[in-house]
Amino acid sequence: MTFLDSAVWDGKFCSDGWRHSPARQPVTEPATGDRLGTVGAATAEDVDRAAARAAEAQRAWAATSPQRRAAVLRRAGELFTEHAAEIEDWLVREAGSVRSKAGFETGLAIGECFECAALPAHPQGEVLTSEDARWSLARRRPAGVVGVIAPFNFPLVLGLRSVAPALALGNAVLLKPDPRTAVSGGVVVARIFEEAGLPAGVLHLLPGDGAVGRAVVEAPEVRVVSFTGSTPVGRAIGERAGRLLKRAHLELGGNNALVVLPGADVARAASAGAFGSYLHQGQICMTTGRHLVHESLVDEYTAALAAKADSLRVGDPAREDVALGPLIDRGQLERVHGIVTDSVAAGAKIAAGGEIDGAGYRATVLTGLTTDMPAWREEIFGPVAPVVSFSTAEEAARIVNDSEYGLSVGILGDVGTAMRLADRIDSGKVHINEQTVSDEPNAPFGGVKASGTGSRFGGPAANVEAFTETQWLTVRPDIADYPF
Repeated sequence: MTFLDSAVWDGKFCSDGWRHSPARQPVTEPATGDRLGTVGAATAEDVDRAAARAAEAQRAWAATSPQRRAAVLRRAGELFTEHAAEIEDWLVREAGSVRSKAGFETGLAIGECFECAALPAHPQGEVLTSEDARWSLARRRPAGVVGVIAPFNFPLVLGLRSVAPALALGNAVLLKPDPRTAVSGGVVVARIFEEAGLPAGVLHLLPGDGAVGRAVVEAPEVRVVSFTGSTPVGRAIGERAGRLLKRAHLELGGNNALVVLPGADVARAASAGAFGSYLHQGQICMTTGRHLVHESLVDEYTAALAAKADSLRVGDPAREDVALGPLIDRGQLERVHGIVTDSVAAGAKIAAGGEIDGAGYRATVLTGLTTDMPAWREEIFGPVAPVVSFSTAEEAARIVNDSEYGLSVGILGDVGTAMRLADRIDSGKVHINEQTVSDEPNAPFGGVKASGTGSRFGGPAANVEAFTETQWLTVRPDIADYPF
């Protein structure tokens, strides 16, 4: 029996053990349409029950010693390492990941657990000054029950980066994965922590549709909601959480820019641009969605990028050595193609790609764009690289900032020029001489504007801020004297 054997989870969800559900949710391979199994679909009533149980279990878990909580996180990291090959197979088949992306994602999961294992021993407050004869402390306490709603594109790590720090800091968690990746984004996490020794009732896996997500947000026991996904859904969650006076950490969309400065090495820049636009078929919030190239290099760069695009094979990553796998479903495939064809109809030119290829989409380069065309304005979430030129650094800064999003920007070329440009850019992340896709468990991650509510993931400061509450505590040696 393998670690992720379907006999454990088929037709079930995990809430105080694996429960059979009368409602089933298919697990489908996007490359072929084949069914890989089913998971049990939770209901709003299941969420209510899980939230009540989580609140009960959380108090005991928060009272568990820091070393014990750290040991669970370390063991989780070891289990990810031991079962990496099987987990990667699921990321390839269920999420359409190419093998290198699946390995990268599993590696991030391992790092996330080991990084979070240090959180229980991290300082949990500070000593304050006071005008009175007393000790005055600001201490961090677990928020309580955290609701985590995760997306399909990096289903494992984009859920785990909230689950792991929340658990390490003494919270209980309700995890709702995307229905399209309920195994790699949900079952894997539940199995890992089950085997790592996490007490029953602390982590609940609740696959389901939008009604389940709403129930997670609205459950009275849930005090913090951590959502990664589209901006429209994030806005709705933020509005609902605001009415309920709950904190919502929202990591949302991006239309990220790569700026190629005059004098940059074109071959290396085109390689960086191709990686940024085509990794995981462009289905990453950090994907390079806009290529701004200095007018002295734009023709050479476009030709080099188009040659890269034409060389990238599309296919089934579970059965072929390919650079691009399938898009997650037919709806997303048609949406990507629609944005390309609408932009072409408005005057854009296809330098490479622009075609559906089975369940995937060919790596595409678009030129002749204006900045009001759909392929430039919208987050495409597909393997499409729109290219425009600029003449001055001032113009580049204006074009980069002329977007509702502000997640990630890459700048390639002279470091001094890049540094000055970086100071003028509104973005949660800026990478000089790198493309836009980058993530490390110890680094703060998040965007501004329509890309989210800032850095709420990565590193002790962001994680402690995200998943704890601050309590003011004072202590006197004796009962104070009062004038009443």
